[in-house]
Amino acid sequence: MTLIADAEFVGLADLQILQQNSWQRQRQYVAGSSVFYQHLWNGRPLPEDLGDLATLPLSTKVQLRNSQENHSPFGNYIAAPQSRVVRLHRTSGTSGQAMNLALSARDCEIMETVGGRSHRAAGLTSAHTVVHCLNYQMWMGGVTDHLTLEKTSATVVPFGTGGTELLIRTIREIGINAISCTPSYPAVLERVLKEKFPDLHPRDLGLKLGLFGGEAGLDDPSLRERLRETWGMEPRNANYGVSDVFSNFAAQCEHDTRLHFLAGDVLYPELIDPDTETPLPVEAGQQGELVLTHLERDCQPLVRFRTGDILAIDETDPCPCGRTGMRFRVIGRSDDMVVVRGLNLFPTMIAAVINEFSELSGDYRIVLQQKPPHDMLPVQVELAKGQQASDALGQNIERAIKSKLGARAAVTFLPENSFPVTEGKTSRVVRTYT
Repeated sequence: MTLIADAEFVGLADLQILQQNSWQRQRQYVAGSSVFYQHLWNGRPLPEDLGDLATLPLSTKVQLRNSQENHSPFGNYIAAPQSRVVRLHRTSGTSGQAMNLALSARDCEIMETVGGRSHRAAGLTSAHTVVHCLNYQMWMGGVTDHLTLEKTSATVVPFGTGGTELLIRTIREIGINAISCTPSYPAVLERVLKEKFPDLHPRDLGLKLGLFGGEAGLDDPSLRERLRETWGMEPRNANYGVSDVFSNFAAQCEHDTRLHFLAGDVLYPELIDPDTETPLPVEAGQQGELVLTHLERDCQPLVRFRTGDILAIDETDPCPCGRTGMRFRVIGRSDDMVVVRGLNLFPTMIAAVINEFSELSGDYRIVLQQKPPHDMLPVQVELAKGQQASDALGQNIERAIKSKLGARAAVTFLPENSFPVTEGKTSRVVRTYT
C-alpha cells in the first residue's frame, strides 16, 4: 500500500471509498492472522461495510495487557511473524503493565508519514531547526516522533529529556527556533533560566514555534497567551496520538486551535458512550469516547479499540486550511474522570477555572483520598510568586468551580513551587486510596 499524498485534504466522498477498500483488505488480514481477534469475534461474520463495524465487539487495553502477559512479548494479537518486526517501543506503564509495541517497516513508514502531516499542519517547515525534547528511551514519543518531525524537512535536533542547562546552551549556540515538548516543559526551562542564567529571559532564546503534545492543557487560552508573552513563540497543539494505535495523528493548524484528524486514510474513528458502549454519531456537537480501527497495520492491528479518550467534536466541515478531517478537543481520559454527585469532571475543566485567577500559578492536583462516590472535589492549588493565601480567595475559587462546573469543591493552597515540575507527562489526578 502506498499512502496517498496530501490525504488530509481529500474530500469526504473520495475518502470513504478509500476507507472501504482498505477495510476489505484489512478485515481479511486480521481475521486470518490475529488469534486474539479470532477468539474475540468467535466466528461471527465480519461486516463488509465500515458503517456496520459496531456489530463487532470492542477491544480494550485490559484485553491487550492480558494478551501480552499470556503470550509474551507481543501478545497473540500480533498478526505478522516476528521476523517482520523492525522496531519495538514500550509504553510508560503509568496506568498499568507496560506494553510492547511492534512495528514492521511499513507500519513505521505509515506512522511517520501521518505524523509528518501533523507537524506540518502545526507550522513546521524546512525553515525551522527544531529541538525534540521527549523521552527517547523506548517510548514512542522519542524516536518515532523524531522521524515524523523529519518528514517536514525541518532540521531536527534529538535532545530528549534531562540536561536542561545543556539544552539552553544548545538552543543559543545552534540558533534553534522551534521546540517539540510537553506543555509543562517550558516551566522547567524558565526555572533553570532563573537559577542558572539570571541575565537571560525566555525570549532571549529565540524560539518562535512551540510544538506541544503528550499532556492536556494547551486548550486553555490563558496558557497559550502566557507562552506567547513569555517566550515570543507561537504555541501549537501538534502531537496527539494513542500509543497502542498510532504515535501522532492529529494537530491544530494556524487557523484553528482544535485538533484536526489527519489519518482518515489509515485509521477509522468511532465514538461511543463510555458508560453504555452505545455507538454515537461522529458529528459536530457530539461527545464520546474515541474508538479506533486500523485500516492499514501489519504487526498489531486493532479493530474497535477503546482509547479511553473522551472527545468533543466541534466541526466536521473542511477547515479554512483545506484539511477535511473532523476537528475536535480532548476533554479528558475516562480513567481521569472524577464523578462528583453525578457530574463527570475532567482535569482540563478544573484547569480552565483555576487559570482565571492571577493569584495562582496554574498548577494544581485533584487529590482523591477515598474511593468514589465523591460528594465534593478536593483541589490543591499552587500560589503564584509573591501571592498569599486567604479565606476570601479560597471561597472565590470554590464559588467559581461551583458556578461553572456545578460541583462543590474544597480548595487547599500550597506555596509557589510546591509541585514538582517534570520533563515528562504530569498527572493531575492523584488517587491515594488502595
